[in-house]
Amino acid sequence: MSMLTPPGMGGKYRITGNRYPRMRRPRNRRRIVLASLTSVCVLSLGGWGTLQLIDIFSGGTSANAAGSSSKGKEGADCAPETNAEGQSPKNDGKQAEYPEPGAVEVNVLNATDRSGLARSIADELKKRGFKIGEVKNAPAEFDKKVENTGILMGAQGEDGDARLKVLSTQFAEDPETRFDDRKGEDVDFIIGKKYEKLVKEKEADAALTALYDPKPSPSRSHCKD
Repeated sequence: MSMLTPPGMGGKYRITGNRYPRMRRPRNRRRIVLASLTSVCVLSLGGWGTLQLIDIFSGGTSANAAGSSSKGKEGADCAPETNAEGQSPKNDGKQAEYPEPGAVEVNVLNATDRSGLARSIADELKKRGFKIGEVKNAPAEFDKKVENTGILMGAQGEDGDARLKVLSTQFAEDPETRFDDRKGEDVDFIIGKKYEKLVKEKEADAALTALYDPKPSPSRSHCKD
């Protein structure tokens, strides 16, 4: 009897040899896993094939719809903002109207201690086409009290604002803008302490051109042609 045979056992239960029998795990689990993976692959391929057939017989409408949706969204992002009539909501198709320099009457008022400054500015503005009104010292409420380049003052309303914007093109640094209760169409330029000179005539002409005919800008920086 082998030493590996338990006591009391013999005959057909007798173990022969000098090693214990090697125990192995059943292979059923591996087969189950492989079968599951195979089923998943088959179902996936079947589903993909079904979608392809549907797309073929429907003429690719789903893809076209998706493409149209994406293009429509991109087009909406790049399209300028418009109202129901297809016009820009900012001005409703009406461009702001600015007068020519000859229609702007400018009063030049000197609030500084520099003698003759108002006359020299008035003469230069006249050369550039502006109509000149009064040329004199500023009233007491402004005399020696304007610390910046100057003050542009006119009547309230769109017309008064338009005249001031036309005059402002003649300055490198925009003077302060104010409005009062005047009834006339004239505007004042009250010279301030920091005033140096008018902008060069070529630059002023370019600013006027941009004011009269502003170039449209795209509403989105990422839009492409």
